[in-house]
Amino acid sequence: MQAQLPTTPSPLPHLPKCPTGIEGLDEITEGGLPLGRPTLVCGSAGCGKTLMGIEFLVRGIEEFNEPGVLMAFEETSEELAANVASLGFDLKDLQARKMLRVDHVHVDRSEIEETGEYDLEGLFIRLGYAIDAIGAKRVVLDTIESLFSGFPNQGVLRSEIRRLFRWLKDKGVTTIITAERGDGTLTRQGLEEYVSDCVILLDNRVIDQITTRRLRVVKYRGSTHGTNEYPYLITGQGISVLPVTSLRLEHQVSDNVVSTGVDALDEMFGMRGFYEGSSVLITGTAGTAKTTLAASFAEKICLSGQRCLFFAFEESPQQLMRNMASVSIHLQSHLDEGRLRIEASRPTLNGLEQHLVTLHRLVKEFRPNAVVIDPITNLITVGNISEVRSMLTRLIDFLKVSGITALFTALVSGRGQQQEMTDEGVSSLVDTWVSVRDLEGVGERNRGLSILKSRGMAHSNQVREFIVTDKGIELLDVVLGPTGIVTGAGRLTQQLQEHAQALAAQQEAERRDRELERRRRMLEANIANLRTEFESVEEELRLIATDEQNRQETLLTGKQRMGGGIPRPQNPPKSGKSSK
Repeated sequence: MQAQLPTTPSPLPHLPKCPTGIEGLDEITEGGLPLGRPTLVCGSAGCGKTLMGIEFLVRGIEEFNEPGVLMAFEETSEELAANVASLGFDLKDLQARKMLRVDHVHVDRSEIEETGEYDLEGLFIRLGYAIDAIGAKRVVLDTIESLFSGFPNQGVLRSEIRRLFRWLKDKGVTTIITAERGDGTLTRQGLEEYVSDCVILLDNRVIDQITTRRLRVVKYRGSTHGTNEYPYLITGQGISVLPVTSLRLEHQVSDNVVSTGVDALDEMFGMRGFYEGSSVLITGTAGTAKTTLAASFAEKICLSGQRCLFFAFEESPQQLMRNMASVSIHLQSHLDEGRLRIEASRPTLNGLEQHLVTLHRLVKEFRPNAVVIDPITNLITVGNISEVRSMLTRLIDFLKVSGITALFTALVSGRGQQQEMTDEGVSSLVDTWVSVRDLEGVGERNRGLSILKSRGMAHSNQVREFIVTDKGIELLDVVLGPTGIVTGAGRLTQQLQEHAQALAAQQEAERRDRELERRRRMLEANIANLRTEFESVEEELRLIATDEQNRQETLLTGKQRMGGGIPRPQNPPKSGKSSK
């Protein structure tokens, strides 16, 4: 009998969804609202229910070519068009193009008499005609309380609510129904949330005099979704939802390296700079040149032909450029050429989410290669620690996904181990952490720099002293004393001592050279005297030998004369004839 091979289970079918086009909402709902089903959007006054419904229709038309119907029970077509015109939504143009149909239904309880069974049959006919007239795929009903205000009979009311939701499902249109918040319930009637396939709750709260809007997906039949509360904003471009936990660590990385802006600091990194797309944190106490280091990085980015977006929370652009010009960091030219953009504001001007949305918008508009935020510490004034940490986590993730190199500065307080922790708690999230600190000596204050961590590359473990000059930041050479690295006046004293020792050693070497030269000259003089004496003796001996040779020759000649006359030559000349 042949064994059956195990078969891989087929993937389960996913619930069809209709993307809303609203920034962040599709990410939370993992694709959008349930396709062909009603979704309930409920909340208190001023939370943006109507705006969410209108943006759902407008994005559907502009991005997905899906016509829509807006049936309003409170505002007229002209009022709705005027209210959303500031967001760039031209409802009249969409109506003229037959892509949107706006129908205002006025329901006045005083004009209704309950005679027998009252139902919504007339509404269904009217809504069905509007849907069929333009082939609508999306419908918004705003708001359901106005529609059912004419139903004093609760039994009839609940029956008609169920009937309305069933009719919308049978029609196959993706619908958003807005509803007001009830007392202890999500809606006034307490029934809509049970018959809806998806329920989104909007909340508008005030904490520490700061208004914050929150969104939560209460239920979503047939689909997983984000379950947390998510801050959202109403901006000039519509609604922006900011997910907290939906971003995943799946971003791409780069092996390219960007300079820190300080050549000596580059040498402290194994790759001579930061990885492109990484996040960098510079922490230190007040007056340790954090902003100067950040500005040096921004200038280097601009000099390389790339773009940098600079957020300043403490200085105006004019003050920042003036102060940096005093240390030869000239930002004005890059600002004029469009490579640098400075956004300066007090953190208390907006909430945390508004700052995050502003950064999202500017990144999309300006498309920078690097972002500098100086400092992130001031954000604590507009939120508690957990909110600031959450916002910065989302910010770091967003910049990493976008491949943007991010540099943050943060103010730390305390000394010793307390300086190893930032108030925002983001030091563990960043890829590179540079610490600048005070190195206090006897009657003086110096600055020191060290690299606490740099993921993915080797780095120096030294604490380098640096100074801020009119030429920028200058890292000084490491000077070792008897007890370790010395700085400030100790460095100067150590350098003077080393210079004095070097000078004394040089003088001693010169003295030894002079003594050697003197001895050499004396030796050469002695050699010359000995050579002269030798030559004299040699000349004397030569003369003696010559005299002795002359004397010997004289004696020989005398002996020959005494022996027989004139001596004959030993070899007489030869002649042709013999003598007779």
